[in-house]
Amino acid sequence: MFHNCQEAEQAFNDCWLNPEYTQIELDNVDVNALLPFYHTNKPVQFTGTMLWDMETKKAWNPGKYIPYVVKKDSARSWGKHTCPLMGGDIFVRSSLQKQWLNPDIYEEVYEEVYVNPHKKLITFLGTISLPEMSHTLSPKQPLFHVQHGVAGSETHPINTWCIVHLTQKNDPILIQHFKNLNQPNTLPGFITEYIEKDLQIAIQHT
Repeated sequence: MFHNCQEAEQAFNDCWLNPEYTQIELDNVDVNALLPFYHTNKPVQFTGTMLWDMETKKAWNPGKYIPYVVKKDSARSWGKHTCPLMGGDIFVRSSLQKQWLNPDIYEEVYEEVYVNPHKKLITFLGTISLPEMSHTLSPKQPLFHVQHGVAGSETHPINTWCIVHLTQKNDPILIQHFKNLNQPNTLPGFITEYIEKDLQIAIQHT
């Protein structure tokens, strides 16, 4: 574990610059620009505060917001404490997640989580061991680190997402898989889950 968010972000950046690893940045999501492509039972105007609220809740409880990735009842988060530099939360989590290229197979994933409220950035660092977990992982797919962020303004929030896989060499198959996740006129599932579960607004793509 790193002592603060800055150290974790530097570790992510170092991996991002490694030419052997596989780096992917999904298209930024302009939430309010995509909402007109959905039918809702109440008007929705998304804010930066809402988007950050969703990101922090999803970090702690991924099973609620990405049930299409995390196996039901498999996620657990613990060890929450405050970053001495940024004031955000630092904790760890484990879950069973679908493999990126074999979605019929779930694999246990351990992650260190660093929440930076000043940058509105959350860094997830994949690892093979965690405090209080006696089992050391032997993952079938490469470890990966992820960053989720909130950009834009309060009235024009933008969701950002990037991932780096700790591959032995840059993997074009993984890159193509993630490019296919960029669906025009479609919100990420975790945003629609938040709208339905937290805002209590029914939402459906038109």
